Amino acid sequence: MINYRFENLEALVAELKKEGVTITDTLETYDYGKFIHIMDIEGNKIELWGSE
Repeated sequence: MINYRFENLEALVAELKKEGVTITDTLETYDYGKFIHIMDIEGNKIELWGSE
């Protein structure tokens, strides 16, 4: 799995939804950050990490 880190994950997720990106779960919040998973066009799972 690939993991990418972003400053404003909520805004990114909103933009990805508008573009039709497959989001596989809901945004989860932990003490060390926020996480959500998407699928790329080849079916690979990608983890997005918000550090805010």
